[in-house]
Amino acid sequence: MENSSSSVFEFSVKQQEPTLVPPAEETEKGLYFLSNLDQNIAVIVRTIYCFKSDSEGNERAVEVIKDALSKVLVHYYPLAGRLTISAEGKLIVNCGGEGAVFVEAETDCTIEEIGDITKPDPVTLGKLVYDIPGAKNILEIPPLVAQVTKFKCGGFVLGLCMNHCMFDGLGAMEFVNSWGETARGLSLNVPPFLDRSILKARSPPKTEFPHHEFAEIEDKSDTTELYKEKMQYSSFCFDPDKLDQLKMKAMEDGVLAKCTTFEALSAFVWRARSQALRLQPDQQTKLLFAVDGRSKFDPPIPKGYFGNGIVLTNSLCSAGELLENPPSFTVGLVQKAVKMVTDGYMRSAIDYFEKTRARPSLAATLLITTWSRLSFHTTDFGWGEPLFSGPVALPEKEVILFLSHGKERKSINVLLGLPASAMKTFQELMQI
Repeated sequence: MENSSSSVFEFSVKQQEPTLVPPAEETEKGLYFLSNLDQNIAVIVRTIYCFKSDSEGNERAVEVIKDALSKVLVHYYPLAGRLTISAEGKLIVNCGGEGAVFVEAETDCTIEEIGDITKPDPVTLGKLVYDIPGAKNILEIPPLVAQVTKFKCGGFVLGLCMNHCMFDGLGAMEFVNSWGETARGLSLNVPPFLDRSILKARSPPKTEFPHHEFAEIEDKSDTTELYKEKMQYSSFCFDPDKLDQLKMKAMEDGVLAKCTTFEALSAFVWRARSQALRLQPDQQTKLLFAVDGRSKFDPPIPKGYFGNGIVLTNSLCSAGELLENPPSFTVGLVQKAVKMVTDGYMRSAIDYFEKTRARPSLAATLLITTWSRLSFHTTDFGWGEPLFSGPVALPEKEVILFLSHGKERKSINVLLGLPASAMKTFQELMQI
């Protein structure tokens, strides 16, 4: 199994002054409703898409991508607005058509010289996205910020800063792919469904499910001291053989009738991370992960739903239980968390925020987010599919990302950050 922890490559990127790209046509103005599922994940997600050169190089890349952005914003006009706070104290979009922020940049190195871009690297890869100078909070950052960086090899990188409150992974993928379709002169394969009021809270709100994702756990371990160490980021590639091994290991004692790749990998990583962080046996630890609720709702959310259709589900147990029991025990916990997500659970989560305005606690928690089923790798602005697409950084130290990998997308890259000493232990535990 490969891991990556190479030294940082130093290179400079020259950014031009940012410009605003408004929708190409007049769009609806006024306040745009965001659902309660959008409220809890208002974090900036930074991603990059690396494209190789063709016979024409990258000379037209900026023009093509910028022009297509203006056109696709007609369909996705809330992305051209600005976030504000509603009278009810919730995030809402003021659609004034100001436009997305767009930056042209260039560097004097080749894409290959950057080195390994399969792991989060906020220092190096962070130069390929544009951060709004002096922004104190997300209200001062437009929902969409784009940077196109041209490399001397003729390739280019599209770097995006997008607010998660605007869409989840599936919604973001559909937007970026629609942007690419527009650049190639095609109509949108999946037009956005913009009405988020279909996910309004019930009146009165009902919270018939326990929502342990909000539970505060007392941290009895010494992880606070550990996290004073320098953070180290690594990626671990699980090929199909390794993934099959994990599933077989989870089912070898006959407790489980079946096991998915996600369940086996999530359980394996949860156990390994808890061990690497040296959690005390009586330390409660929480697993959180997002489940796509589009098909869980009754009736299902319409195709092309623009917003967040995901909900966090959870599992709680002690570190001792995780490490002393066979893998089937941990996989069973993950399976129970998946089964919890029903129409009732989704609507209860919407109502829970309506009543409490609570946000999930990440104390003694592992939050897994999976992009392994999202086809960001198919994005095509006219230069073919990207050599690579992925995150610049992980939003929180508790987050681990699963990303599909390889030519047939059958492998999974596990991306995470840990204190240096914990990462050393984690790397050893990954050798299966």
